[in-house]
Amino acid sequence: MADYISDTKTVVQNLKDAGCSEEVVEEFIELAEAGEKQRQFKLLEKQRRTLLDNVHCREKQIDCLDYLVFQMKKTQEK
Repeated sequence: MADYISDTKTVVQNLKDAGCSEEVVEEFIELAEAGEKQRQFKLLEKQRRTLLDNVHCREKQIDCLDYLVFQMKKTQEK
């Protein structure tokens, strides 16, 4: 098994901290045991994209709230 995964417990915790599901964690470990590093990269990239999509969604929601606050303050000043 690769150096970075010699401490499986740490890798599993890192994946969980990154929001990975149990299924993703299990798949990642299985791929590591099989030496499928490229597939591991793809799995991590997919998780990263998911997280980034969530960030963008939250940004849009914040923008909506900011706009509402702006409009409320604008009418309050009149």
